[in-house]
Amino acid sequence: MPDSPEFDVVVIGAGPTGENVAARAVQGGLSAALIERELVGGECSYWACMPSKAMLRPVHALAEARSVEGASQAVTGRIDAQAVLRRRDSFTHAWDDSSQVQWAQGAGITLLRGRGRLVGEKCVEVLARAAAAGHSGGAGESSGQGQQQRQVLKARSAVVIATGSDAAMPPVPGLAESAPWTSRDATSAKEVPGRLVVMGGGVVGCEMAQVFGALGSEVTIVERGPRLVPGVEERASEMLARSMQARGITVMTGCSVQSVEGGEPSGYSVGLGPAGSLQADRLLVAVGRVPRTGDIGLSTVGLTDGDWLHVDDSLLVQGVSGQWLYAAGDVNHRALLTHQGKYQARACGDAIVARAKGSFSAQDWGKCSATADHRCVPQVIFTDPEISAVGLTEAAARQAGISVKAVEYEMGNVAGAALYADGYEGWAKMVVDQDRHVVVGATFVGSGAGELVHAATIAVVGEVPLERLWHAVPSYPTISEVWLRLLESYGL
Repeated sequence: MPDSPEFDVVVIGAGPTGENVAARAVQGGLSAALIERELVGGECSYWACMPSKAMLRPVHALAEARSVEGASQAVTGRIDAQAVLRRRDSFTHAWDDSSQVQWAQGAGITLLRGRGRLVGEKCVEVLARAAAAGHSGGAGESSGQGQQQRQVLKARSAVVIATGSDAAMPPVPGLAESAPWTSRDATSAKEVPGRLVVMGGGVVGCEMAQVFGALGSEVTIVERGPRLVPGVEERASEMLARSMQARGITVMTGCSVQSVEGGEPSGYSVGLGPAGSLQADRLLVAVGRVPRTGDIGLSTVGLTDGDWLHVDDSLLVQGVSGQWLYAAGDVNHRALLTHQGKYQARACGDAIVARAKGSFSAQDWGKCSATADHRCVPQVIFTDPEISAVGLTEAAARQAGISVKAVEYEMGNVAGAALYADGYEGWAKMVVDQDRHVVVGATFVGSGAGELVHAATIAVVGEVPLERLWHAVPSYPTISEVWLRLLESYGL
């Protein structure tokens, strides 16, 4: 490869977002280079979505078996923690990305190993790593062998920042020095700690609390806000908290970590101010994310190192002259979810191709626009019970000035739910824009609730009138019958 090779598109970050941007550009007839300093496939494949859900699934499967008379009698043993961790390792391919590398090469993408950073308009410096193909690692970068080589790539059309985010580390005295777990450490753990304190009651904190609680840890969640997972409907939070407590997990809300002492291997003393202190073998910090932009050369193009990147709906970065710098995925802070990052990537790649060919058109819901980011984002929290939601909560809809009518239904009263589990406990809520007569938000809580959210997403994105939605007849007996009950409760 020449010292300053040129590509139509240069993508920094080969997680699922970066992979999809590059693939979309190649499919559109452009050349693309993809730069990755760790594992191709990124956070989702190795330290987030896949390993965490692989750890959660055996926990859920066991709970579901125990909830059905006849099946419950067959469950005579305890969960096998090491078998759960081995199954997780199969999904991460033991942190080897060879198959992802092969995919990228087969897709016609040029893959470069190393640290990518901007060094001016449409110019990206790559500090090359020793490993040329499949890399087996852990949470950090490989040190490689020999001296690093510097290369500068030139982009004819666009540079895309898809570097993602890192776990936030709040400025609590003694916290950073104690070397606590972050989400990466929790999802790649080799052993189950005896006592685990989870700092933060958001999605990551709650999912990991349930995993390690089921695997044998004594778990305490410390959340400084008034409730768990505050972004969802309040009743969903309440149901999750009750489920946590029923499983022996201690939930402390309205309480914050004031100090941390100790660390591995002696253990942690977690100070809670007036609430006393907690002793733990491990401390997991799960209090949010920060952008991975501190060392990618933003200052060379007039932006601030370490900032989130603000973009328009075509994912074009604002505050940079010209139409060449894009940011997709976590790094733009629009919706920190893998599926939304991939959605943005498709829109971003299509926008780059369209601009390169002189055919770009900015329009809501067009193929070059990530319109759904604003009010149509779906999410599943893979706890027990599952919480799935899309669009706006009732509170958010009212705050947005929408004329709202909200209806609720106990999912346990649906025949399909009663068949799914004995004593099924679940709840559903639909938020309707009264002026337009369309659904703007929906929430489902209960076993299997994650499989209900896509129907709701279609209703919200498609702005399907309620009178037409009434004709979408749910199969009987399925949990989806809750849609009929919600519409009946609305008055149809």
